[in-house]
Amino acid sequence: MQADFVHLNVHSEYSLVDGLVRIPELADVVRKNRMPAVALTDHNNVFAVVKFYKAAVRRGLKPLIGADVLVGGTPRDTLPARMTLLCTNATGFRNLSRLLSSAYSRGQWRGRALLLKRWLEPEALEGLIALSGGQFGEVGRTLLGAKPEQAASVLDDWLRRFPRRFYIEVHRVGRPEEQEYRVRAVRLAGEHRVPVVATNDVRFLARDDFEAHEARVCIQEGRILNDAGRPREYTENQYLKSPAEMQDLFGDLPEALSNSVEIARRCSFELDLGRPCLPEFQVPAGQTAAAYLRVVTLEGLEGRGVLPGASLKVPLERYKERLEIELGVICEMEFEGYFLIVADFIRWARQGEIPVGPGRGSGAGSLVAFALGITNLDPLEHDLLFERFLNPERVSMPDFDIDFCIDGRDRVIDYVAERYGAEQVSQIITFGTMAARAVVRDVGRTLGMPFGHVDRIAKLIPFELGITLKKALDDDKELKAAYDAEENVRELIELARKLEGIARNAGTHAGGVVIAPRPLTEFMPMYVDTEGNSLTQLDKDDVEAIGLVKFDFLGLRTLTIIDRAFRFINRRRKADGLEPVDPAHIPMEDPRTYDLLKRCQTTGVFQLESRGMKDLIKRLQPDRFGDLVAVLALFRPGP
Repeated sequence: MQADFVHLNVHSEYSLVDGLVRIPELADVVRKNRMPAVALTDHNNVFAVVKFYKAAVRRGLKPLIGADVLVGGTPRDTLPARMTLLCTNATGFRNLSRLLSSAYSRGQWRGRALLLKRWLEPEALEGLIALSGGQFGEVGRTLLGAKPEQAASVLDDWLRRFPRRFYIEVHRVGRPEEQEYRVRAVRLAGEHRVPVVATNDVRFLARDDFEAHEARVCIQEGRILNDAGRPREYTENQYLKSPAEMQDLFGDLPEALSNSVEIARRCSFELDLGRPCLPEFQVPAGQTAAAYLRVVTLEGLEGRGVLPGASLKVPLERYKERLEIELGVICEMEFEGYFLIVADFIRWARQGEIPVGPGRGSGAGSLVAFALGITNLDPLEHDLLFERFLNPERVSMPDFDIDFCIDGRDRVIDYVAERYGAEQVSQIITFGTMAARAVVRDVGRTLGMPFGHVDRIAKLIPFELGITLKKALDDDKELKAAYDAEENVRELIELARKLEGIARNAGTHAGGVVIAPRPLTEFMPMYVDTEGNSLTQLDKDDVEAIGLVKFDFLGLRTLTIIDRAFRFINRRRKADGLEPVDPAHIPMEDPRTYDLLKRCQTTGVFQLESRGMKDLIKRLQPDRFGDLVAVLALFRPGP
């Protein structure tokens, strides 16, 4: 690896607090500066690791994976020390995942994840390189504290924990005490023959991004940008410097620059992407998953009445042909366990009287799913295509959209966690971003602008899905006129554009649940939100990218309402001596139902209640089930 310098400490937008580095832009700038490698080390997380890894590899760069962590003796420490951990191999990534998971679940400090020092023994740190944290690390704090003579023993302790993998870190970003720390740190390193490494603690890409970065920090902390009394933890020098700029800064410490390249050489961890890693479903002894899937599918199809001699709308031979095709594709792609798992928890839900949806999305095109009770729609009767769901020519993970009564959804997730192990099951994280209107309001607040003025500008942004500030300026003449004529509006919009779209907060995906074949910490770290819920640190796309399967447990209030309505109806019918009504066997061609629909009385009806949908129904006047299929298909985006 030929290079003058490698950035080892870059904080992306996914640090959620103080990083303003977008992943694609980072990779482009690093490639432009001809640096062969770069490390991403967000605070206590690897939220961006898959996106970063993909972006770097696409551009021919070597991605170095790690995290900036807080280390303390106990969660009651007044001020934990900082340290950077970098993965040299797969063992290091697994150890980092376990440590970060423990930091969130067992070691939080003032709402932030904390690594307790007693966890950091050599066996738990194998495969990890440590950077000391500069003046904010334990060694640095000791050097600058009341008893600098104790720094040697502190250093010896870290060298024991990270044998030949501990580097004393030095910065030159213009912080107070930086010069004093650097002199003492270099002297200590020389006395103990410990390597020194230069890092830049990057928080934003370009020097002129400093104001936007500070605005973001102020938004997070609820402060005013121009408040002279607010804490200022960062400097305008924390941008992504070129190798030439770093050489100018550290010309007197060439070994500190070359050690950054040496660390990059030592880090050889590669993410294993694209290979499915499915959970295992326990089948009866002596049977394979494929053989068992065939048995239960045939039994299920017979239970649906698909039998020789039965009155069928579609010839029996077509069912047999379709079943063979689907089973062949499912088993060839090794997804038989997925079908068995989904069928199992749906069966459990129905046995527990938790309403389950009849099936929607491309999964409704599977005859195997119909036979297993995953869906209640006969795909042959409705002429649905299996290839939309699974296709060997376009390898992708199967994905059933499964609706549960919103009151019972959590019970189903608890069942899955109990059956497969709580350490192998988790809900999935999602990231809220700064959307156009919201970011204008946030920036206006942190700039100290009057609420009425900011509110007026924000309301000029069209209220439409996916709107951006650039598109709003192009589409709205009044907004563009204010932008051109008023300097403070231009300042507001330009600063907001730098922050638009970046990650703002972590939340829980509405339906996504992952089930892994082994403890999840072997694949990624876990995150714990403010309510104590454990979530994956990777979002749904990245969970699937590393090969894990996402199951959609969607809570649907409509199912809850339908269930309560039928309970009420059947209670009345029982009192009147009448047979109960089964919601699974409602006639699909009831004229009075279509009369209600044609009058647009669809409030509370799933997917038929929006203003646009009501307008379409009014014009189309559906009077049969096929019309409803067409209405839904045509109204959805990108039909």
